[in-house]
Amino acid sequence: MSRVSIIGAGYVGLVTGVCLAEKGHDVVCVESDAAKLATIRAGEAPFHEAGLSELLKKHIGHAFRATGSVDEAVAATEVTLIAVGTPFDGKTIDLSFVLHACDEIGRALAAANRYHCVVVKSTVVPGTTTGPVQERLEKASGKKAGSDFGLGANPEFLTEGTAIKDFMHPDRIVIGGIDERALHALAELYAGFAGVPLIRTNPSTAEMIKYASNSLLALMISFSNELADLCTALGGIDALDVMHGVHASAYLTVQNGNSARLRAPIASFLEAGCGFGGSCLPKDVSALVAHGNARGLDMGLLREVMTINRRRPARVIDAVARDLGSLQGKRVAVLGLAFKPDTDDVRESPAFPIIRGLVEAGASVSAYDPVANDPARRALSGVTVEFTGSVRDAVRGADAVVVVTRWKEFEMLPDVVAELDKPPLVFDGRRMLDRDAFARYDGIGL
Repeated sequence: MSRVSIIGAGYVGLVTGVCLAEKGHDVVCVESDAAKLATIRAGEAPFHEAGLSELLKKHIGHAFRATGSVDEAVAATEVTLIAVGTPFDGKTIDLSFVLHACDEIGRALAAANRYHCVVVKSTVVPGTTTGPVQERLEKASGKKAGSDFGLGANPEFLTEGTAIKDFMHPDRIVIGGIDERALHALAELYAGFAGVPLIRTNPSTAEMIKYASNSLLALMISFSNELADLCTALGGIDALDVMHGVHASAYLTVQNGNSARLRAPIASFLEAGCGFGGSCLPKDVSALVAHGNARGLDMGLLREVMTINRRRPARVIDAVARDLGSLQGKRVAVLGLAFKPDTDDVRESPAFPIIRGLVEAGASVSAYDPVANDPARRALSGVTVEFTGSVRDAVRGADAVVVVTRWKEFEMLPDVVAELDKPPLVFDGRRMLDRDAFARYDGIGL
């Protein structure tokens, strides 16, 4: 068992903390926001994530504690994970939260008389851990990394909506340390994950693995979307059929115990849609492009990935306008506001530019999401949108329905539309519905 402190009780920090507690470690999570800290101490999750509330209630006050004091957390533990935000301003990632955490950790290390390992779990560009993080820790502590304290990087590979499952059953664990002692401390932390590939490397390589992984997923999505646009332009080709044919390749299938071949999970990123959003893919690809540009390298391929993604909302709006003849005076229902299903995270959601574009074109918009109505309402402050409490309420009286997020609840849409006297156009932005179930249907890649 390791005694672990985590700086930051956001999405990554809190999920990591409760999962490490579930694995038998003693965890202290530091949160500076007093309201969020009180919520966590009460055993309530401050955001929606499947399974998080249950684990938090199980371990709060026992294997998992929350505090507002970095000094207290570091003094009581042997390993500290930095899991604070790293927003991107279009040119560089903002390290201010990371470096502020380093200052506080460093001051706590100055008072410690034993070895302590500091690990960057936040997503940071390659060279950050052994560059500004190490410099700040050494300055604040008056100690030397390696000889006096450990230093490493341990990127997360969590998907919102399945983060608990992803942490508890990972496909790989990446640990980067400046020396063997730091690597050993990290390996001990993950000793309970038997059979999982453990990739041991240096911090900069560990940081790059995270960016490379997310950039690949974004690349696959934009590749699929560009092909879908070509299918639409050519006519007579359904991008859904094309990608099913691609998915059948041996490269994208796996064999189960009955010798049958099943689609590999990675193939889910080879599907056309409204574009990717969230806190990771847009930020990470853009940050890697900027990081390369700052070193004189033109990251043309990844830059185009983002260009294609930015065009997706306009593609949806143009298609609906074409199908309806005009958007002026039309009522359009938008289903799905979170950037993906099973989360209430609306950051970089394609629903927002779609809604804004519809309103600017003269349409009235109703919107519904199973869990993200409230954060969407805040994000769309100033835009006239009717937020509804159900699919039925959103669709009632609509000239068109646009499916933006692949929520399972939206599979009921054929039944809802069948109840209406005047069936609306259904534009399937995720190609999740049976086109033959609707009198008027269009979708990405048709």
